[in-house]
Amino acid sequence: MNKSSIKIVVTGGAGFIGSALIRMIINNTEHKVLNIDKLTYAGHLESLESVADSNRYQFEEVDICNAEKIKRIFNEFGPNAIMHLAAESHVDRSIDGSAEFIKTNINGTHTLLEEARQYWQGLKGDRKENFRFLHVSTDEVYGELGDTGFFTEETPYDPRSPYSSSKASSDHLVRAWHHTYGLPVLITNCSNNYGPYQFPEKLIPVVILKALQGEKIPVYGTGENVRDWLYVDDHARALLKVVEEGTPGETYNIGGHNEKQNIEVVHTICDTLNELVPKEDGETYRNQISFVTDRPGHDFRYAIDASKIEKELGWIPDETFKTGINATIKWYLDNMDWVEAVTDKNYNLERLGIKA
Repeated sequence: MNKSSIKIVVTGGAGFIGSALIRMIINNTEHKVLNIDKLTYAGHLESLESVADSNRYQFEEVDICNAEKIKRIFNEFGPNAIMHLAAESHVDRSIDGSAEFIKTNINGTHTLLEEARQYWQGLKGDRKENFRFLHVSTDEVYGELGDTGFFTEETPYDPRSPYSSSKASSDHLVRAWHHTYGLPVLITNCSNNYGPYQFPEKLIPVVILKALQGEKIPVYGTGENVRDWLYVDDHARALLKVVEEGTPGETYNIGGHNEKQNIEVVHTICDTLNELVPKEDGETYRNQISFVTDRPGHDFRYAIDASKIEKELGWIPDETFKTGINATIKWYLDNMDWVEAVTDKNYNLERLGIKA
């Protein structure tokens, strides 16, 4: 693929990972980006204010299930690549209400694949040969690990939640469109992302904000569940690397080499806040930790083997967990106006999952 200047459609570009991807593309390449986002509770154009005035950036508020609008966008914009990140992504929400996950993650992906297939089949020459459809997925499709071992690209699928099941279904659709129609697809499966601009329903921003607000910090179960943590800007670099250099039909696992128990993550945040914004009474933020009933079917451990993308495409993460979490905490401390702006929609910041 020509790396100098291409046109990319990013779905879900107002979300956490999507906005990081767009900021990275606009700030570091000559590519043009068209952002498609439905602007649900987790989509915020405030996260793209730094690039909104670029003449290489466009935005359309569109539901990916709307085939007519997707077709128009593809035909008018003429993308060289589609980077598909639009998804319902919060496991707790999927437990309470799975319907939106089926609609967006499965039906929406099907709509995109069909419209991309028809668009791609109408291309000619190098434009057709170099076209790419990148589907961004999760390591949760693999199920859970024991105390040892890692997910590889060959690990059998074993999704355990409505969310991961919907993502596994969409992964299978993407592979089917490659094998059946020849659509040049790529799939990535990533570990837990964290970093600036993450909507405050996921673990790390929940802990930061609850701590600062003097409220109880909810931790599921005993906090011993293990996740691999990936800094969002490292993920964004990897996604662009895959779409520019990846082999069609291949899957690439993206991980941060940062396995941590959830309670270790919480302790790190509390201890960092103790240093950056110590309480007037001298108490530690750890005293706010409150262990709550675990969510149903909570997988014990995820861990990514990212050796394929490292060996074949030369990508490695820049951030350690220490540098990444410090940068993340400092960003939230400096950007509470963003937090207020994106949560000013009568949104309840309590952890979701089991209804009272």
